[in-house]
Amino acid sequence: MNKLIKYTSFLIIMLSMSFSVFALTLQDAKQQGLVGEMPDGYLGAIKNNAQVTGLVTTVNKKRKKLYISLARKNKITLDQVSTLAGKKAIQKTASGNFIKNKKDQWVKKD
Repeated sequence: MNKLIKYTSFLIIMLSMSFSVFALTLQDAKQQGLVGEMPDGYLGAIKNNAQVTGLVTTVNKKRKKLYISLARKNKITLDQVSTLAGKKAIQKTASGNFIKNKKDQWVKKD
């Protein structure tokens, strides 16, 4: 029984240390068709699960913080910054990854 407890503890420690290895990256999520770029400058979830939702939330919080900073610096609105960022993000999106079109539909970029 004592060996089982030690083994289980070891296994839990190792799994918690390697959790970041299994974390979903933005690039992986885009390539897997789980997320896509939207015209408003933010990332959107195509497939919803906890990992995707967490990634989208984290990325969008960072983007919004940057957009606010840029808006203040350039004395323009947050909406103007995010719209411009959305256009650029869509332009830079790799072929085969998803973008949201003007009809509010997810499509693969040519």
